[in-house]
Amino acid sequence: MTKQPGRVPAAESDEPAVDAAGPSSRPVAAPGAAVLALLALGWLTAMLWSTREAITSAAAGVTAISLSAFALPGVISAALVAGAAVALAVGNLLARRYGDWATLRFAGAIGGGMLVGLGSALAINLTYFDTSTTNVIAGTTAAAAIIGGAVAGARTAPAVGAVVTAALGTLAFVVAFSRARDPLFNLFGAGDSQQSVVDAAKWVSRTESLVAGLLAGLLAFGYLTWARRRAVRRDPETPALRWPAYLLAGAGPGLLLLLAEVIIRIGGRSLLDLASALSEADAVAQTSLGTSRVDNGIWVLFVGALTALIAFGRTLGPAHTDDDEPADGSDTVVDQVDPEGEPSPAEAFDADPAKADPSR
Repeated sequence: MTKQPGRVPAAESDEPAVDAAGPSSRPVAAPGAAVLALLALGWLTAMLWSTREAITSAAAGVTAISLSAFALPGVISAALVAGAAVALAVGNLLARRYGDWATLRFAGAIGGGMLVGLGSALAINLTYFDTSTTNVIAGTTAAAAIIGGAVAGARTAPAVGAVVTAALGTLAFVVAFSRARDPLFNLFGAGDSQQSVVDAAKWVSRTESLVAGLLAGLLAFGYLTWARRRAVRRDPETPALRWPAYLLAGAGPGLLLLLAEVIIRIGGRSLLDLASALSEADAVAQTSLGTSRVDNGIWVLFVGALTALIAFGRTLGPAHTDDDEPADGSDTVVDQVDPEGEPSPAEAFDADPAKADPSR
């Protein structure tokens, strides 16, 4: 059998042949995407239901417009995370079936976000009262879900899964933290004066943001570690994620909170203006709440990113250099005897003088 010129046989090639259809050529999926989608949809449903109950409550002493403005941030944040989670699950299904096709994956992510957005808008229009605020809430919620789906169309699916996990944990913590606000106000010295109440509120808000950022960073790091172990068990040749993925995953919840604030101020601008026009106290409250949400998002972003990066850095071992000595101390000269059995010059030089040749 003759060899064709200019062609290296597979058996004589210096590099091993790689199977294009092997598992290492497939994109790394985000584990637990279906569970994350169900949890995010459940959280969005809970936010929509609680907002409807608050608006339709006859015992409330404020108008539906003011209550809608207060509830809008929670609904938008939940829709943003739900759109990203469902889009991530759809992207996993498409990647398993059709491979790593970026255009198809992004189109599927947009489609998943649109399904969540249209379903949320339809539920709002069917269950909420037909007021001037209903269409604003429905449209802004749909837009947030679609934007969340577009965010989930990124190539690194495990990092997106970590962001969704950390964001869900952060949103749940914020709701649970509301039960501890009153004791913390007393702890931080809230008294009868207005200034003491304002100072205590600042410290309570900073404590909430700090703990939320720590939780976000730890959840993001834990998810990426779990995803890495699962990927290595399936394919040991799977490349490890580098530190920018951990940094982005830890900062992701804060970025989503800031993105939700942008959506609120653009899509829900008319609702916020209506609520601010009710009274001077409502205008001050809306401005204060908006500033507090931005500060909270910035704190969660930086604390979460720093926490995830520090946690990742603690898993790294010391770097090995050429100057490192072997642990067993085996850095001695090995080839001191030539192949013919004669001692080398170094060995002859180090020999005992008493045993040396007298004639020399």
